[in-house]
Amino acid sequence: MKKLKYLLPLALFIVLAGFLVKGLYLDPHEVPSPLIGKPAPAFQLQDLNHLDRTVSSDELKGKVWLLNVWASWCESCREEHPYIMQLVRSGELKNTVVGLQYKDKVAPGLAFLTQYGNPYTLVLRDPEGQTGINFGVYGVPETFIIDKKGIIRHKVIGPMMQKEWTNDVKPLLAKLEAE
Repeated sequence: MKKLKYLLPLALFIVLAGFLVKGLYLDPHEVPSPLIGKPAPAFQLQDLNHLDRTVSSDELKGKVWLLNVWASWCESCREEHPYIMQLVRSGELKNTVVGLQYKDKVAPGLAFLTQYGNPYTLVLRDPEGQTGINFGVYGVPETFIIDKKGIIRHKVIGPMMQKEWTNDVKPLLAKLEAE
């Protein structure tokens, strides 16, 4: 009984230490999304560039598209934005790119796009963040790849830069376009 009194805390310590060591090797950008392989949440949102117009998720069915969640107040978005601009300008990114302006006001969003450029086919407003929540957004920026049937196929957490584009997004877009 005396040995058990000492062995139980030791075993508990070893188990906890094992979890901590494993955690050191995990990539915080690889948070699995429960929505991968499921239909993208339906939405009907105001167009930032034409405030009298709303856009429905149904209008995007039949094409492979990206949903890039951003905000004018987001520092990481300022890092990512020039790369997305470069992809669109060069023609390397030919798909519809929908910007989801997340928890932001109209004027700062328009000023951001005027200053840094607008790579988006559409810019939709999500002032309360409800659509972002429905997509499972943890923070901005995040990018979702959605197929022709409206199924979420991939999620990039954080800025989509060359590594994510080259290794994950570009090959997936080519595959989805061929389907």
